[in-house]
Amino acid sequence: MKYLAEYRDPVLARRLVAEIRAAATRPWSIMEVCGGQTHTIVRQGIDELIPVRMVHGPGCPVCVTPLATIDRALAIAARPEVIFTSFGDMLRVPGSGADLLSAKARGADVRVVYSPLDAVRLAAAHPDRQVVFFAVGFETTAPANAMAVLCAAEERLDNFSVLVSHVLVPPAMTAIMESASGRGRDGGRSPTGVGNSIDAFLAAGHVCAVMGWTEYEPLALRYRVPIVVTGFEPLDLLEGILMAVRQLEEGRFEVENQYARAVRRTGNTFAQDAVRRVFRVGDQTWRGIGEIPASGLVLAPEFIDYDAALRFGVGGVSADENPDCIAGDILRGTGTPLDCAAYGTVCTPRRPLGAPMVSAEGTCAAFHNAGRTRQEMS
Repeated sequence: MKYLAEYRDPVLARRLVAEIRAAATRPWSIMEVCGGQTHTIVRQGIDELIPVRMVHGPGCPVCVTPLATIDRALAIAARPEVIFTSFGDMLRVPGSGADLLSAKARGADVRVVYSPLDAVRLAAAHPDRQVVFFAVGFETTAPANAMAVLCAAEERLDNFSVLVSHVLVPPAMTAIMESASGRGRDGGRSPTGVGNSIDAFLAAGHVCAVMGWTEYEPLALRYRVPIVVTGFEPLDLLEGILMAVRQLEEGRFEVENQYARAVRRTGNTFAQDAVRRVFRVGDQTWRGIGEIPASGLVLAPEFIDYDAALRFGVGGVSADENPDCIAGDILRGTGTPLDCAAYGTVCTPRRPLGAPMVSAEGTCAAFHNAGRTRQEMS
């Protein structure tokens, strides 16, 4: 397929692997901040081919959506007057006792949509029902969700609202760099030796296609970490890793753009304008991690009437994580699925305990789909 097969060329891949091996004089730790990148790295075995420790970060928006937010979604979806809409990847994310798919099986009107504008059209077509869209994601999905709110406001649809759980990448990277390095959940190193001492980052190309990379430049200078904006195909990632390794070996700490075919430094200013109109930056809780200041988007005061949590009075819902799930360690990069006793046994894609095993971008799902087992540790 044009513009896809070219980035999976095995000859070029082997050449890039050889260049990484030649360039790296020590086992640098590089974190990719995108679940799609994680799946490519694990599926293609890139992390097993290079003398670099790849750390899988909190780059799955489904995975970092707080447990309490899932429970709020379930409470709203259970109401008879509600049509609850969502992208399909949220339907199997477990809440405290159920997920949206099981709520649908019990009679809730839960529908998969392919765009938030589909939910706006549903609201226009069903004025007697309350239509709620589950607005989840990083900066990538924020512009479309903002446009949905703007369209609903323009059409004066008072039966449309959004349950917002938007998170931002730069504050998460800051929290990772600020956290104590090299510690697992029991205060010592994890069995796989993974801590959260990160030497460099691979930034998500689709996020930067929207936001650009100017927000990353102060982080690179402050924490002295190279940040490379990278695509999602094997050659994209290998070249991004090579660029990061070369910076580390040369003592440089810059933001570089590997994904030049899709990303500009300033990003998509039209999309950014829509986001700024509808949302404001606010504190956000990340599933398994906790609250990170100024790491999310909340509705601006002029659009607060479209806040589903306020409309249906579920803002006070709280929930506790399953104690058998180490999703927090995995999302922080302080552990891997192979550190989890539940992985591949009581937690599988068919019966997941946590979101990283559900999502198409989750690290646990990536390991499981690649056939990686805990026996590999022995």
